[in-house]
Amino acid sequence: MASAPASVEAGHEGFGRLVLQGAVALLMLVPVTLPVPVLRTLVHERFGVSELLTSLFMSINMVGAVLSAPVIGGLADRLGHRKHIAIGALVVDAVCFFAMTGPVPFVVFMGLRFVEGAAHIAALSMLLSLASTSVPDAHRGRALGLVGAGLLLGVAIGAPIGGRLGASDPMRPLVVGGFVVLGAAALAAWVLREGAAEVEGRASAAGLRVALREQGRLVIPLLFAFADRFTVGFYTTTFSLYLSRVHGADPPRIGLLIAAFMLPFALLSYPFGWLSERTSRVALLGVGSVVYGIGTASLVLWPPEALPLVMAAIGISAAVMFVPTMLLTTEYASESLRSTAMAAFNAAGSLGFIVGPLVGGFVSESIGEGGDWRRGYGAAFLVAGGSEILLVAVALPFLWRRGAGLRT
Repeated sequence: MASAPASVEAGHEGFGRLVLQGAVALLMLVPVTLPVPVLRTLVHERFGVSELLTSLFMSINMVGAVLSAPVIGGLADRLGHRKHIAIGALVVDAVCFFAMTGPVPFVVFMGLRFVEGAAHIAALSMLLSLASTSVPDAHRGRALGLVGAGLLLGVAIGAPIGGRLGASDPMRPLVVGGFVVLGAAALAAWVLREGAAEVEGRASAAGLRVALREQGRLVIPLLFAFADRFTVGFYTTTFSLYLSRVHGADPPRIGLLIAAFMLPFALLSYPFGWLSERTSRVALLGVGSVVYGIGTASLVLWPPEALPLVMAAIGISAAVMFVPTMLLTTEYASESLRSTAMAAFNAAGSLGFIVGPLVGGFVSESIGEGGDWRRGYGAAFLVAGGSEILLVAVALPFLWRRGAGLRT
């Protein structure tokens, strides 16, 4: 029997290391939303492109993520060195951020964004894989909850910071993002550890196909990862464009509203991760997804002054379903396929993030091009929220019948 991973530690020291892993996650995700409040000036006005191509900026990096995540995950499961892969990917990520500030044509700008996405998802997959094996199975919910909280808190604070930074110079969020990612690489080099169990029995990426055939339930958390990031793509792109066009919101205001959504999402991930160790993952996933879908579908019905509370409520519902989705992914994958499964989870989410902004841009522009932009954005958010509710109706009864997600 393999010895326990070196990173499984007891007491305050073990918890402290988990908190530091969450800090790495936070630094990795801050740059994701730094540019969101300045999308119109950073892309639309800088390059003179359409609303749809502006939305593509928030999708093209996820194309790189989808294409690279399965390859990186399979390579890590076969060869190991997850920590080194994470650090190297973060350095590449930072270089891309700095390069995007240069006087480059739109095609090169988007190419750099593509590579940045591939590097980002490689680092994120390795972090989640190492976090999921850094504690005993019974405590995996709280470990992923802390890392998930760091990820979401990074996304949450990135938007308001980006709004402040970009108010006078839209390039500044990219420059600061590059330095933040370098900080994440330095902290990862100190904090992350490869456990002894992580260098035995590597599996190939083809093993994921075998796992999907033998354990069909693994498809369901991957579908939820897709749907969740599909809707988040609307929040980071379509919602930002909606606020600026319909309500005339400035970048700081846009950043604060996105933070109102992301902060409760982040801060409650650890408590709900702890709860998911003690109750039905399926129930949490179902309730959270339905409330989240209804809130998203109704966004344009609320007056501007009510949006902070509405966004906070949607963020709470998102926290309810976030960690259970990751837990189901790790439970359905064998230990030898943990990196591959988490890479597939991230790839599914990245694919959703590709499609989300594009669908949001297409629907809002197609229906609102006659001048009724509120109607166009309303249709876009109805598509986003409706997709989440539809997935709950189709997928969760299957899991419930199989008894999946119940605490063992």
